[in-house]
Amino acid sequence: MKYLSLLFSAAIVTGLFASCAGNKDLQEKAPATMENAYYTTQNKELTLHIPVITIQTNRVNLVGVYFRDKKSDLFKSPDSPGVYIAKFAMGKPDMIMSSDPKEEYGNKMPQKMEKMNFDLEDDEAILIFTQNSKMKYYKLTGVKERV
Repeated sequence: MKYLSLLFSAAIVTGLFASCAGNKDLQEKAPATMENAYYTTQNKELTLHIPVITIQTNRVNLVGVYFRDKKSDLFKSPDSPGVYIAKFAMGKPDMIMSSDPKEEYGNKMPQKMEKMNFDLEDDEAILIFTQNSKMKYYKLTGVKERV
């Protein structure tokens, strides 16, 4: 009987830890004050826009984003101050195929699908950031298309 209760207790504790493990790195609090993220599509390219109102750049660095099974780096928009953008290739890019390797120089590598530890809907993205040199993740929701 002792062993049965010990086994039962161990199973409960293991279950509790296993259920928390999937989202252990997902932060509840946003790393910056942001407006709703949105995306635009143009010429076989999807651009995710994340408008940031305030961010502590000495502690927080926005690194990248997972969106629709792809991963991309984030960078500041040259056109809109305070907006971070990520670009994702849609469809197959046009490739130059030639017997002369110099003509193929401008071809871009295809963007591959990324394996994520998070289950996301089409209107959700995972923001990858570092805070005090530790890698963290935050879920963005309600990502809509703007025309």
